[in-house]
Amino acid sequence: MDVRLSPEQHALRSSVAAVVDRLGPHAVGQLDDRERAEKLDAAVHASGWRELRVAEDGGAPLASGVEASIVAEELARGLADAPFLGPTLAAELRRLAGAPPATSAETILLAPSLGDLVVVPAAGAEPPAGVVAIDAEGAGAALVLRSTVAGDELARLPVRPVGERMDLTRPTAVLDAASPTQTVGGRALTGDDLTSWTALGLALTSAELVGTMRGAIDLAVGYAAARRQFDRPVGSFQAVQHLLADAFVLMEGARSVALHAAWAVDARTPDEALGAAAAAKAYSARAARTVCETAIQVHGGIGNTWECLAHVHLRRALLSTAVLGGEDLNIGRVLARHGIGADGGLR
Repeated sequence: MDVRLSPEQHALRSSVAAVVDRLGPHAVGQLDDRERAEKLDAAVHASGWRELRVAEDGGAPLASGVEASIVAEELARGLADAPFLGPTLAAELRRLAGAPPATSAETILLAPSLGDLVVVPAAGAEPPAGVVAIDAEGAGAALVLRSTVAGDELARLPVRPVGERMDLTRPTAVLDAASPTQTVGGRALTGDDLTSWTALGLALTSAELVGTMRGAIDLAVGYAAARRQFDRPVGSFQAVQHLLADAFVLMEGARSVALHAAWAVDARTPDEALGAAAAAKAYSARAARTVCETAIQVHGGIGNTWECLAHVHLRRALLSTAVLGGEDLNIGRVLARHGIGADGGLR
């Protein structure tokens, strides 16, 4: 694996950073600025970043998992309140199923714990209660799996917005139970297809966690440089420096494993990609909570107030952790891949 980004990948990162720095929220109050949010959404839509995993003529994705992860990281760094994760994972499902690209905004429907994609019976029974769609701004439908004798088919379920954001940056929607599922088309998804999709989802959420950590550290470093106590910046105090240095080390470790996971999505077998992605998610989830809580601590008393953006970084990290499972679930995935688990003597 070559860990260096190509010139094109550097340019992609710069482009996403420029958009989010210009149109992303720079204060908690700006999260309610609909005009700003609509401009950001329009810029993300026009960029084509949500179509990075749409199929080319041969069935391969337009861009690799690394490119998709670069976008996810930069959007999370700037707390971008425009959908990306949900539409990207929906596009990947369509590609793997050989289905045509969506003609309107879609996201994915997740189980109540946000641990996995919802599977509905082919007979038409209702999905379990409590399912939720994230990144649902503008989306009228979400993709689910419909279990059939031939395998898992891809289907659409209408969703309706609930008027709230789970982490203040990503709108949610719930199942519109009055409407039936609609078959998307294509072929039934195999076990390898779903493993590959899960690996991409874990890689993208790991990248989001890295971006959230970067944003939280940038926020804390800027505050520590500006806030003065005893006629000195608080960032000059060794105790504060140690906190920020430890947070930076955690973030860099997460960046390394997340980049490996993003590369493995397309360069390794589905099982190997899932192992790399699960390890990245487990490490990043543990690191992100510590880093974001450290950012709040560095801010002192103001860090616990609504007006400080630090808590938004923590909220974003907690939701990204929950999607497709956090530390415990993914450590279990890593152990299971090596044959260690309930039958391996460690439980």
